[in-house]
Amino acid sequence: MPIKIGLVSLGCSKNLVDSERMLYKLRQRGYELVTEPGLSDIAVVNTCGFIQSAKEEAIETIIELGKLKAEGTIKKIIITGCLSERYREEAAELFPEADAVIGIGNQEDIVDVIDHVLANERVVDFAPKEKLPVTGGRIISTLPFFAYLKVAEGCDNCCSYCAIPKIRGRFRSVPMEDALKEARWLAENGVTELIVIAQDTTRYGEDLYGESKLPELLEELCKIDGFRWIRVLYCYPERITDRLLDVIAKEPKIVKYMDIPIQHCNGAVLYDMNRSGDEKQLRELIEKIRAKVPGIVLRTTLITGFPGETEEQFGGLAEFVKDIEFDRLGCFPYSQEEGTVAGEMADQVDEEVRAHRADIIMEQQQLIHSRKNEECIGKVMEAVVEGFDKWAECWFGRTRGDAPDIDGKVFFAGEEKLDIGQYVNIKITDTLDYDLTGEVIADESAQ
Repeated sequence: MPIKIGLVSLGCSKNLVDSERMLYKLRQRGYELVTEPGLSDIAVVNTCGFIQSAKEEAIETIIELGKLKAEGTIKKIIITGCLSERYREEAAELFPEADAVIGIGNQEDIVDVIDHVLANERVVDFAPKEKLPVTGGRIISTLPFFAYLKVAEGCDNCCSYCAIPKIRGRFRSVPMEDALKEARWLAENGVTELIVIAQDTTRYGEDLYGESKLPELLEELCKIDGFRWIRVLYCYPERITDRLLDVIAKEPKIVKYMDIPIQHCNGAVLYDMNRSGDEKQLRELIEKIRAKVPGIVLRTTLITGFPGETEEQFGGLAEFVKDIEFDRLGCFPYSQEEGTVAGEMADQVDEEVRAHRADIIMEQQQLIHSRKNEECIGKVMEAVVEGFDKWAECWFGRTRGDAPDIDGKVFFAGEEKLDIGQYVNIKITDTLDYDLTGEVIADESAQ
């Protein structure tokens, strides 16, 4: 009977791609992969360690698996990912129930790690971060019609609040021929929605080619048969060029959606964050984007309560959000992280104030989102089918304006049997919080 391995992937989509590469290696060795770690012999946890809430989720997951191991349900636990890479020996001491605590560079050798663990050897090892594979086989673990294409690893931006450069290392792009080869493989295996990701996608190619090659990469991706939607996430404002916007505007496969993590609008706060720009530049950029790509859906993320943020600076951010009316927005209270420049800054804002300010922004955004959703009523929109809700007795999916896991859904009725990954036209009839409702129709142009 083959040994069963269950892998828990926490955190971001970039981490998920790493998990998919490990799954491929494990299946190649002949292990049986199970989706429920509680049914496995060996549980692998690919952790996130970016901010406090992510660390807490990882710790809770490991503790729960430790209980299953104590009960004899599972036999071995392996911890990898950002949490173990960030804390290393400290993590190994904190989790004595773990049979292996390894860094991200050891994921290349995950099969060898398991061999040692099965020989009852405890593995605590942290290979160079650069050993983390950025190419190679993978098992698609998302719904089968969409997948992420990670085009770079690491980050050189060194924002003062962020530990990612220390955790993941320097920015390194995947050579374009390798990225395109992987994209073609995804298309051949049924992927119709490709989501291009990196820590800073707009920086893609700078380290290899001396300049950003994201526009050229997108043009080449659009030539691949099989893709219907190509989505680009994590575009930093200072690197959004006219060339990039022109490609997004002209290529029909590229959905008119852009995720721009601005974090704040106040120039002084951005300077302390080690980010460029100010409110005037951001307003001009957003105006340009909307002019060059009509109807584009803009998503952003913000941080409230950064060290030294005054009431006046926060008030300016709130007014900015009201004026700009982002289509999608996430706002998070600042997380004071050890080992970061911001973590050592004076004038740390009280945690309750940070959270209260984030709540204010999100309450504002909910009103904006509700109004924008109401404007969709009566329109016909293309959506991809993700599943059937047996309790609500209706189908659900996403429009072009919604990225998986972070944006809203559209719930819709339809008499006929639909398939997961099928693209349908939906006439929007109502709204439901951040979501839309409607019905399947035929022979009408979708937006």
